[in-house]
Amino acid sequence: MTKAAKPPSHPIDHLARCGAPDAAALLIGDKVTRFAELDAGVGRLASWLLEQAGGPGERVASWSAKTRLACMMPLAAARAGLIHVPVNPLLKGAQVAHILADSGAKLLVTNGARADMLGDTRLDECAVRDLKVAEEVIDSGGQGLPLSLAEPDDLAAILYTSGSTGRPKGVMLSHANLWLGAESVASYLKLAPEDRVLAVLPLSFDYGQNQLLSTWFAGGGVAPLDYLTPRDVVKAVARHGATTLAGVPPLWVQLVESDWPAETAGSLRRLTNSGGALTPSLIDAMRATFPSADIYPMYGLTEAFRSTYLDPKFVADHPTSMGRAIPHAEILVCRPDGTITADEEPGELVHCGPLVAKGYWQDAERTAQRFKPAPRASQYGGMAVWSGDTVRRDANHLLYFVGRDDAMIKTAGNRVSPTEVEDVAVASGLVYEAVAFGIPDERLGAAIILIVRGKDGVADGEGLAAYLRQNLPNFMQPQVVEWRDELPRNPNGKLDRVAIAADWRQEVTA
Repeated sequence: MTKAAKPPSHPIDHLARCGAPDAAALLIGDKVTRFAELDAGVGRLASWLLEQAGGPGERVASWSAKTRLACMMPLAAARAGLIHVPVNPLLKGAQVAHILADSGAKLLVTNGARADMLGDTRLDECAVRDLKVAEEVIDSGGQGLPLSLAEPDDLAAILYTSGSTGRPKGVMLSHANLWLGAESVASYLKLAPEDRVLAVLPLSFDYGQNQLLSTWFAGGGVAPLDYLTPRDVVKAVARHGATTLAGVPPLWVQLVESDWPAETAGSLRRLTNSGGALTPSLIDAMRATFPSADIYPMYGLTEAFRSTYLDPKFVADHPTSMGRAIPHAEILVCRPDGTITADEEPGELVHCGPLVAKGYWQDAERTAQRFKPAPRASQYGGMAVWSGDTVRRDANHLLYFVGRDDAMIKTAGNRVSPTEVEDVAVASGLVYEAVAFGIPDERLGAAIILIVRGKDGVADGEGLAAYLRQNLPNFMQPQVVEWRDELPRNPNGKLDRVAIAADWRQEVTA
């Protein structure tokens, strides 16, 4: 089969010039940043970052709420020839310290309160700079760096995502990955310069960061929002006249239960979902709440950004489908030997093409497990992402999710590693062993259950709960913690996770 040509791409900082110079690119509170100001600010921030980091090729991290700096960092780091490492603002000091050490970041831009969360953690090679200083640089009026001349395959970012075996791993993304991802989403969502995207998702996620990049590719404006309640989202849609909103299932549950003025709900023209499947009943509620909006269910994984979307015209009749491949993605359903399955035959989802990431940062072993040569049937060839997810394809070439091979817990739109929760519990010094698993939850997608064996038969529930609150972000907090004197083991002497979860479920239903 003829190999597909790799689509052209540009360095991602060129996105700062995709819109009309006087068009709104960024709306934060009452402040509007035009595209001309975005481009100039990115250039000045790039110059400062390069000076602080010491030279091109270094990793620079940002850890903050959705400030103007956080929004400009992906472009500014790229313009300076640096590699951006965005850090989830919900993480606690221990997780952030791991990301900084693992990435080898030379610079962290954050505020004083977050810097204090790192405590006594040694950051020998990483300088910490205050967010306010960087914001002043953006407004300084000084000379900034010119547009980047990066090659498509040059590394632009490292996004950390939880893995089923423990600590987060860094997914390496090139300029081509990010540019073509922006072009793809802008294309199938039909984004236009007049669109206003309310960005409520964390910018440390590929889904969240793409809210910025795809909107700017289309010449539209982004309104970043850190919200505390669903009512904050309703007010922001009204304030900015938002036409587009991306969310995850738990947020949609909250939003359809909120009070929406008809005019505000009517301004939304498209709703996108990822990070978990929408149920048919939730889709019905979204359609009733937002009658003017098209709904775009989507599936993706950080290692390949986005794989599929369901065209709104199919949502009513095929509400449980994952849809078809997005532009620039080739999605194959394969047997273990790499051959293509027949219609309705379950197989592994394999993602091929230029959206495939460059592997895991400094982790050849885990890279080899997930990034493997593409099946022979691929038009692109090269390396592909073997997702570990089982799907099936119907006669209309629509895909349906069947199951996930790994033990990841998808809760509140986040992928949570059971091992990471367990390691923190054991680090408390209050338990010998711990097992975490997920159970279906209507609001969260999955709730985290933690089963522990206490030291010396002591069950210090309050002490463990306090330690978990201090050392795990909110979305990793167990909904239930139960103590056991003994935990079942398999013939190899390892904890029998299946039996432990089954025993708990049996007790609950008894």
